Parts: sequence; structure tokens; C-alpha cells
Amino acid sequence: MSESLRMWVEIIFNITYLIVVWGLVITMFLRRGELSAEKRHLANLIIAAFALLALGDTGHVGFRVWAYALDGLESQVTILGRSISLVGVGALMTAVTVTLFYMIMLEVWRVRFNRRYGTFEYFLLITGATRLYMLTLSINEWWRVVPEQPWSTIRNIPLMILGLGLAYLILRDSIANNDTTFRWIGVSILVSYACYIPVILFVQQAPMIGMLMIPKTVAYLAIGFLAYFDLYHSDLPTSVRPAGRRAA
Repeated sequence: MSESLRMWVEIIFNITYLIVVWGLVITMFLRRGELSAEKRHLANLIIAAFALLALGDTGHVGFRVWAYALDGLESQVTILGRSISLVGVGALMTAVTVTLFYMIMLEVWRVRFNRRYGTFEYFLLITGATRLYMLTLSINEWWRVVPEQPWSTIRNIPLMILGLGLAYLILRDSIANNDTTFRWIGVSILVSYACYIPVILFVQQAPMIGMLMIPKTVAYLAIGFLAYFDLYHSDLPTSVRPAGRRAA
């Protein structure tokens, strides 16, 4: 694929994605009044998670489109007298919001399956907080279009632990309770990481591998639509009492 074609594929996908994800968030928010009190609590958590995701991605993919419209991904703009990298600021925004997304989705898991936080769940929250702290360090060099190794991998380790740990909890309890919606949500999280991990590890050596971010993003949309149809187009209960012991 030529560089020009890759750019246009990315631009068209990014714009379409932002329209869809914000449309989903707005639709869920406007329809909250249709839900029972029990469903509304779960819906509010999911809306908050996806609003954060959409906000961060507006910076991440939206600023990439803006940079392309200027003079390429290295483009900078001046704000309050300071020159900043559009791609770098967007990357920081999505790094923060995707971490918060998974932390809120951990609460979605707890509410859905009537669970209590135990040692493992608190460990996941600590990894999320650790990730947020790591994002504040100067070593991140957010002005770079492509982050340098090994820090790119190091700063993503807590996010991988958080997301994969959440996927484990969701899959474990959805399978135990025959919860088809959340089983597919768990699978979608695994798919997103299967696409994301190669990008983290190898994008410096093979920039085209960055195209895996497209199916990764589609996996997030799948999570959103699965949750939407479960909440607004299903008579199934939104919370269950799982069999077996609570998570340690």
C-alpha cells in the first residue's frame, strides 16, 4: 500500500469512527430515561466509559486528521505562545482516557455480576493508577509521532495487565452465567489487545503495522454496540448473581 493510499484510508476511517462513536454515546445518553433504575446505573457507567474513549480518540485520531490537513504528522500548532505537536497531544489524550475507560469497565463488570472487589481487582486498579502516573513523566516525549523503545512498551505494560485482567474477569463470569453479551465483550477486548500489542512492539521497525489500530478500534466499537443492544433492546436481566466464590 502506498503512503498516500494509507493516509487516505486512515483519514476516512478516523472521521467515520468519530462520527459513529460519538453518535453511540449521544444515543445512549438521550435514551437513559427509557431504562429501569437497575439498568440506568449500568448504562451510566458504560456511557461514561465510552464518552471518555470518544473524547480521547477525538484528540488522538482527530488531531492526526488535522495534522494531515496541515503539513503531515509532524505538524505543530501554537497555543498560548507555545508550539505543540498535534499527534503528541492526541496520543497523550487517548493514553489517559483509555486507561480510565478500562478502570470504569472494571466497575461495569462488578455491577453486572454483583461482585465485590478483592485483591486481584484492587491490583488492577493500582496498575491503572500506575499507568496514569507513568504518562506524566518527561521520558514519554509526547512530541514524537512514533514513541521510542523501550519506554513505549514499558508504559503500556500496566495497561496490558489492566485490560487483559478485565477480559479474564468478564469471560470467567460471563461463561459461568451464560451471559452471551459480556462473553463477546470479553472476546472483543482480547481482539483489541491482539491488534494493539504488535503495534506497541514493532511499529518503530515496521510503520505499516500501525494499520492494526483499525481493527483494534473496530473491536472497541463492537464493545459499545454489544452493550447498547443489551441495554436498550434486550429483556435479559442486566445483573446476575454468579455461581461460585467471589474474586479474590
